[in-house]
Amino acid sequence: MTARPRVFVTRRVPEGVREELERSFTVDIHDEELPPPRTELLAGIEGRHGLVTMLTDRVDADLLDAAGPQLRVVANYAVGLDNVDLEECERRGIAVANTPDVLTKATAEMTLALMLALTRRVVAGDRFLRRRGEWQWAPTFMVGRELRGLTLGIVGWGRIGQEVGRLARAHEMTVVHAGELTLDDLLETADIVSLHVPLTEESQHLVGERELALMKPSAYLVNTSRGPVVDEAALGRALAEGRIAGAALDVFEREPEITATLLELDNVVLVPHLGSATHEAREAMGMLCVEALRKALL
Repeated sequence: MTARPRVFVTRRVPEGVREELERSFTVDIHDEELPPPRTELLAGIEGRHGLVTMLTDRVDADLLDAAGPQLRVVANYAVGLDNVDLEECERRGIAVANTPDVLTKATAEMTLALMLALTRRVVAGDRFLRRRGEWQWAPTFMVGRELRGLTLGIVGWGRIGQEVGRLARAHEMTVVHAGELTLDDLLETADIVSLHVPLTEESQHLVGERELALMKPSAYLVNTSRGPVVDEAALGRALAEGRIAGAALDVFEREPEITATLLELDNVVLVPHLGSATHEAREAMGMLCVEALRKALL
């Protein structure tokens, strides 16, 4: 009987995904939410035919060397591929897969949630009560802004950006996107700027000191794409100085580190990379990885 292909998974996955993997492969899983140390990862993948990697795993020549020449497929448990050296994989004839589409709605919902958290001061109100601030209802107490009537500027008009646009229009927002406007015009026009671009050399620090200076003092920035798209230090300065009204970040430039200034400000909403964090999306992402492994190895 032919031995089943050997697969290594670099992080704990939903139980349904684990069961599907074990149906087809000999599987070893680093059964923790935190990643294994790099040395442990490189030792664990030796002799594997397939890998399931996470967006925080650096898939480079060293990792591919450690796996060995029998490695045939890397299934990246993410919509992006910025952590994978695609040229090196192609040179070695290793297939690479990711998980698009299935997290579109979840990430778009998170984007809307962050917009509402900012404009309606949901997180600021929660912090205020937990500090046991003194309060009574008053017409001017902790007022925010309605989404209705605001202009949303979407940078990155792909699947997620378009779904965010659909949800925004349902809230009676005006939607514009980079492509129909230049980036500079969009930044000058929008009340909320929402980022949905992949991380590339061109998009790194796409929003920095100059771009933040173009935004209205009353405008908000939302990032659910990749952390390095925003110059975090420049954003911290702009927020601290009141040059923009607020920001909401699901991703960070040096995850899991966060620029200290952002942690100290009340006009910032911070969440730990939860864009696709629904049971439905994370299970579907895992099943796409299983499908990619089966296509490559079976």
